[in-house]
Amino acid sequence: MHSLLDEKRLVAFDLDGTLIDSVPDLAAALARAFNEEGLTPPGVDAVSGWVGNGAQVLVERALAWAFDAPENVLDEALKARVYAAFLRHYGEAPHRLTQLYPGVAETLAALDHAGFVLVLITNKPERFIAPLLRHFALNDTFSLCLGGDTLARKKPDPLPLVHAAAHFGVPASACVMVGDSRHDMAAGKAAGFATVAMTYGYNHGEPISQSAPDALLDSLAELLSTSPNPTVYSTRTAR
Repeated sequence: MHSLLDEKRLVAFDLDGTLIDSVPDLAAALARAFNEEGLTPPGVDAVSGWVGNGAQVLVERALAWAFDAPENVLDEALKARVYAAFLRHYGEAPHRLTQLYPGVAETLAALDHAGFVLVLITNKPERFIAPLLRHFALNDTFSLCLGGDTLARKKPDPLPLVHAAAHFGVPASACVMVGDSRHDMAAGKAAGFATVAMTYGYNHGEPISQSAPDALLDSLAELLSTSPNPTVYSTRTAR
């Protein structure tokens, strides 16, 4: 195991951009919602820069792009319609184009076998978690799954992480947060967790190394590799 996991008992994972590449399905659902309003939909590249703060914020960012206007001046009725349409379309096909990143299934299975408590903490609405996990045969992997609307606050607030640690009676010093965005790193640090950042996910076009994680990895499988130093930064250029 990676040395960062020494004396750790609980590992929390983000979902989108960490375990799954979900942007193609998010972009497709957004495109269908935009088409209903006669709006030009954004492409996959644009959508990848807006992921990370939940579905409602994703829709608002996309509408701000479409109208070239600040999010706070957008028509509230329009935002509500597009958001509802987006949820409907995404719910119909949340995994048609989505794929697991390489090494995810094997790494999660190995960590589970090693006795770690595995938790999923995502800002995605809770209703979409179970269908995705079932599709990828991960429905028995996590002991607890928290969506962006499960608790009163979501990442980057530390509440979901603090809740997960307390739920299993594990001190923060024995917990790790694995994610791909600055929100995951901020939540992890605020909760007192060790932090692991993945270089390949969605981080608003910013290098995730700027969030100063405890470890920066190119593949989730690197969690299973021995590292002599708990702070191991990739030699590749981080996204």
